[in-house]
Amino acid sequence: MSETRIDRRFKALKAEGRAAFVTYVMAGDPNFETALEIIKGLPDAGADIIEVGLPFTDPMADGPAIQQAGLRSLGAGMTLKKTLELVAAFRQTDDETPIVLMGYYNPIYSHGVDAFLRDAKAAGVDGMIVVDLPSEEDKELCLPARQAGLNFIRLATPTTDAARLPKVLANSSGFLYYVSIAGTTGAAAPSPRDVANALTRIRKTTDLPIAVGFGLRTGAQAAEIAKIAEGAVVGTALVEQVALGNSDEDKVKRVLDLAREISAGIRSVKKT
Repeated sequence: MSETRIDRRFKALKAEGRAAFVTYVMAGDPNFETALEIIKGLPDAGADIIEVGLPFTDPMADGPAIQQAGLRSLGAGMTLKKTLELVAAFRQTDDETPIVLMGYYNPIYSHGVDAFLRDAKAAGVDGMIVVDLPSEEDKELCLPARQAGLNFIRLATPTTDAARLPKVLANSSGFLYYVSIAGTTGAAAPSPRDVANALTRIRKTTDLPIAVGFGLRTGAQAAEIAKIAEGAVVGTALVEQVALGNSDEDKVKRVLDLAREISAGIRSVKKT
């Protein structure tokens, strides 16, 4: 694969001596225009990589907050096609920040794999996380994605043992997403000690940057992860701000204010 925006971003952050702040927001939540304003504002609020959730009716790995975000998005008429239009609109003013689509295979399958990869690349997508496609199905999407120049990012969890890990990593690129807790998104805060032990084990098998997510809500929590990982992922806490906002303008402000607070925590950690 040729170098992607994701590769370049992690390389730059390593030279800078800090971890990446990876944000997750749901495409089209609460509507297309407001979601676009949020995504456009995230880089200035400190986001280094933006994961954009692909709304789906059966999000089995997601907790209540992200499930509700997906329902709000679908209710507002969001589709895979409109999600790619959202990314393309973002790319009109930002050609540097990596964008990762995160979701489930069904909408991609319905769109058609070849058409999806072509359209995603044209829109400015850099990578994808498809949580319900195991490595045994790499021919389905992972390998074609790599051939199209898109990073295919895998999830590893506390239950990914030594026998399973090489299979997870086999065709992964961009970074490895380590799910710090067993359960759904936003369920609980991770233990930095447990995460550190897991990352020590995983690094014996891969040189990929590792971003840690699930359960991070504050700058202090993200800073603890930034000490031991190449990236900290925050999603549920940001998505919740959309639900709490009283107006579209307030929703944007809430998300970006929290992003700034979490970014400050991550940037306070200098890595050698």
